Amino acid sequence: MCDHRRHAYPRHDAVRPIEVFRLEEQPLLLPAPGQPFDTPTWCDPVVHRDFHCSVAKAIYTVPYHLVGRTLRARADSTTVKFYFRGELVKLHPRQPPGGRSSDPADFPKGKEIYATRDLDALQARASSYGPSVGAYAAAVLDTPLPWTKMRQVYRLISMVQKWGAERVDQACAKALDAEAINVNLISRMLERAREDAETESRPDSRVVQGRFEREASEFEATKGANR
Repeated sequence: MCDHRRHAYPRHDAVRPIEVFRLEEQPLLLPAPGQPFDTPTWCDPVVHRDFHCSVAKAIYTVPYHLVGRTLRARADSTTVKFYFRGELVKLHPRQPPGGRSSDPADFPKGKEIYATRDLDALQARASSYGPSVGAYAAAVLDTPLPWTKMRQVYRLISMVQKWGAERVDQACAKALDAEAINVNLISRMLERAREDAETESRPDSRVVQGRFEREASEFEATKGANR
């Protein structure tokens, strides 16, 4: 219904509100939106040790220094925004459930391979420590979803830093001969080899001196004894 009442204000005295709207207000209005308002959803994800957060069943990276922190996340139909203490710290395109959005810039130095799922680079890095280490890494990654095994290869590489490339390469060679593809097995083999080496280096403490042992001189003939 059109409002045909008269304005009570001096400026628009005797002017109908509908006429004021058409003459002064309507030209200033912006076009009506063509789409419904994109209502966002909010949640409070925790940053995991792999530098990812989970929002609406998809995962996104955030800067690595925020590991362990609880963020505020805003998700609409096109973007996901992460806030920490009221400050925007990361923006990602929205991913479907089960999707993943990883930015290599969010990872600390040396972890970019994991961010980009660069399996070839990870394989080359493992091979640089020895042919058997490289072959073992290839066997670990030989699955329909190889990126799910990347952490195991990283663990294998970390053993090189602890035990040395030569020992790890030898352990990998033995495990490959036995067709035993399990990174935990390599760790146990290295631990067992160390224990065996320590045992061999210890003196044999099981030899016990005889309780009634006597010196050999006591059995010699006494001088001046009767012949």
